[in-house]
Amino acid sequence: MNNNFPRIITLLRKERGLSQKKAAEELDVSQALLSHYEKGIRECGLDFVVKAAEFYDVSCDYLLGRTPHRSGATISVEDIPEPDALGKENTLKGSLLPVLNKKLIANSLNIIYSILQKCGNKSLTTEVSSYLNISIYKTFRLLYSANPKNPQGMFSVPLKLSAGRSGAAQEIALSNAECLADGEDVEEMQSLEKGKMPVMSPEKLSAEYPLFASSLLNLIQNAELQMGAKKQTK
Repeated sequence: MNNNFPRIITLLRKERGLSQKKAAEELDVSQALLSHYEKGIRECGLDFVVKAAEFYDVSCDYLLGRTPHRSGATISVEDIPEPDALGKENTLKGSLLPVLNKKLIANSLNIIYSILQKCGNKSLTTEVSSYLNISIYKTFRLLYSANPKNPQGMFSVPLKLSAGRSGAAQEIALSNAECLADGEDVEEMQSLEKGKMPVMSPEKLSAEYPLFASSLLNLIQNAELQMGAKKQTK
């Protein structure tokens, strides 16, 4: 077994709101044995992995930490290169999921900004950056505001107005970026010249960005699965 398994089965049990005793009963093992599995003291057999996967409605790959997707889409953290300039405050410990997703996003952003640099259009870069910045703002404010004890003084926009205004600003930035990328000027912003957008394909991306292309392709697949697309089979 690996180091991820004990942590993941513990997290899944707590997510269900189950006591260790109740989970052990459902999984047909003793509480003492389940405790050993969750602490990594003992390794379980394949039968228990399958039973736990069925009980928690996840894939065996998810239980083993080989994929962040409960359905079983496979990619390991080791397969993804570290993002640039990792600082001490950016070191993530614990759950596999935030570590993997951070790498997917950071590596994909390397490609996006490389493409923007090739385009050489300041307005397009500004609008794309605005869209991404607001995404981070919205996410952080959601987490920050979940605890009512956290003071709202660090924000200029009142909480009740933030969702609507940030969403509107994000849509404006996206609309501007779409026009600029398509060769249409927006007010005083000069658009990208027709034909200046680099030619792209999965093969070209993989050749030009050998370290980061797999992250972008996996991020695309993960996003479209969340949109309801069916998982592609080889």
